[in-house]
Amino acid sequence: MMGLVRGADAWEEQEDAGPSPCIAELGGPKGVAYRPGAPDIEAERHNKKWKERNVTSQVSVKEIKQFLSDILEPRKLVKVINKRENRLEKMKSHHKLRMKGFQYKDLSKRHKNYLKEQAKKMFTDEGDQLFKMGMKILQQSKSQKQKAEAYILLAKAADMGHLKAMEKVADALLFGNSGMQNVPAAIQLYKSLAKEGSYKAQNALGFLSSYGIGMEYNQAKALIYYTFGSAGGSIMSQMILGYRYFSGINVLQDCEVALRYYKKVADYIADNLEKGGGIPVEKVRLAERPENLSSNSEILDWEIYQYYRFLAERGDVQIQVSLGQLHLMGRKGLAQDYYKALYYFLKAAKAGSANAMAFIGKMYLDGNDAAPQNNATAFKYFSMAARKGNAIGLHGLGLLYFYGKGVPVNYTEALKYFRKAAEKGWPNAQFQLGFMYYSGFGLWKDYKLAFKYFYLASQSGQPLAIYYLAEMYATGTGVLRSCRAAVELYKGVCELGHWAEKFLTAYFAYKDGDIDASLVQYALLAEMGYEVAQSNSAFILESKKAKVIEKAKVYPMALLLWNRAAIQGNAFARVKIGDYYYYGYGTKKDYQAAATHYSIAVDKHQSAQAMFNLAYMHEHGLGIAKDIHMARRLYDMAAQTSPDAHLPALFALLKMETLHLLQDVLFLNNVSCEQFTTSWKWTESDHTLSLYWDVLAIVLIVAVLIVLLRNHVG
Repeated sequence: MMGLVRGADAWEEQEDAGPSPCIAELGGPKGVAYRPGAPDIEAERHNKKWKERNVTSQVSVKEIKQFLSDILEPRKLVKVINKRENRLEKMKSHHKLRMKGFQYKDLSKRHKNYLKEQAKKMFTDEGDQLFKMGMKILQQSKSQKQKAEAYILLAKAADMGHLKAMEKVADALLFGNSGMQNVPAAIQLYKSLAKEGSYKAQNALGFLSSYGIGMEYNQAKALIYYTFGSAGGSIMSQMILGYRYFSGINVLQDCEVALRYYKKVADYIADNLEKGGGIPVEKVRLAERPENLSSNSEILDWEIYQYYRFLAERGDVQIQVSLGQLHLMGRKGLAQDYYKALYYFLKAAKAGSANAMAFIGKMYLDGNDAAPQNNATAFKYFSMAARKGNAIGLHGLGLLYFYGKGVPVNYTEALKYFRKAAEKGWPNAQFQLGFMYYSGFGLWKDYKLAFKYFYLASQSGQPLAIYYLAEMYATGTGVLRSCRAAVELYKGVCELGHWAEKFLTAYFAYKDGDIDASLVQYALLAEMGYEVAQSNSAFILESKKAKVIEKAKVYPMALLLWNRAAIQGNAFARVKIGDYYYYGYGTKKDYQAAATHYSIAVDKHQSAQAMFNLAYMHEHGLGIAKDIHMARRLYDMAAQTSPDAHLPALFALLKMETLHLLQDVLFLNNVSCEQFTTSWKWTESDHTLSLYWDVLAIVLIVAVLIVLLRNHVG
């Protein structure tokens, strides 16, 4: 499995969805002539630099040992102070100094307090140094060994009472980071932290109570913990409460309260997005490909990645640009790597790719390790791309003039470039136009035009455009106020938070067989309102492989999660709820309720599986009136809706019609010729089963022979 590291600084999702396609949809300008110049020299120079670079640079063990030896020095000093204090005590008792009692007592107390404060300060400083060192190693780690070293240092800092280190270690024990899952130990730490006022601990305890993981299942307690966590500043608790109030989960449904919570989180996310942070994460649905997870299109398989690298080295410009984008943003399961991104972009720019030139300009505009911030270089590459009519290059020039980076602020020029890029369908440019009309930069405010451009950009998933649309709906600015619309839009922005990175770690934990670690991570995301996480958690629970939840609670909890996912529009989850009521999993058998959920899946989602199930229930009169004609129709609809349903629907119809025929013929029910002909109208040429008339004939002949033989033997 390929190593994965999510970067903190990344582009928005639309950079992947723009004119330069990703691996999934390769395409773009071909045969564009390119004059040799600066990109040639830079590509060769960078190629050499990149090859010489040690990508898996590690913090040496020697450095760790040196650090540990350094922090031991204050311990020696503390011991010296303690010895000195003891010596003074002995001198006091031995010589029996004749001083006034209150003066001596006061002097001794001051001296003791001073020594204790000094020791405590050194102890705290040591813990802080251990924490910083551990976090540095953890952020730079490329291997499990390095992560283990980091957690050793964090554990030592936690043992010294460092609160942030304790939170980090508790999270690692709960989520199974580096294979160190220990839920009881995590709970013990969280309880200790909660007493110290840690809002992260309050949120964690609320989550554990809501699922009954290592604690008593208690939704009331969970709500209290979340409320305290939110009051203390926990963004996660605020998002969870927003979802609960919006959906009415263990609280009275209240859109306005949900709006307040979601807005707090969305403001935080939007602020990070404006600074260049935040990145969409691939959300793999486990239920879709349980038998072959490695083929999931959301994650780029290692062998396929190697093949694309081979094509890129052979000079495939489209692949070079796509690999550059993936490494720039850390998408499809690849680690964010600015050096690799710049390497591929320079190769593509050398071949004349306007998209590559624009992305190089963006890298120099934002600044990173591989391409230090340089407005002049950014302007150069944006201009090269813009001259080729590239939307990303035009948008980049607009940004330079809008913010005055390397050029004087000029809103007129910025507006001109943004309009050109927006006309070409670039969502970031559409957002910038909307923002100029919304804020009145360089022109009169026009909320209708602002709404228009925000809406256009939001259709491509531009997160800031979605945020400002939510703002307009929440305040009724330029549009009729709608609490529900605002909450739904805010929710979409909130789901871009850094916590979404757990989707990848949960997926790979599941793929590696660490089911408990995967479940806990998906369950937390599910609690925050992620529909994909809700269905994934339910899927893992019903597999009965998880051990962190009691067996008796598995099906009821899975049913609860399938229900939450179904409410958010998941058709598969809706069918699953019907199955649970049909078979009595986690609830009493209720055919009527099962038929109701299947009907919803048919009406709202045109689910072939739901059609088939509902047809079967009509055929046998389970929970609904027996209706052979409706059963025929639904079997036929299932076959027409999904190719996978053709054969199951065929055999179901064969069985139903054969039994119906035999019942009429063999049991001597008086059936007229006209009735017999009518009952077989389903064999008309436009019916799905007419494709299988030969199979149908064979099956019918065999069925009749079997019945006759049985009667003969009897």
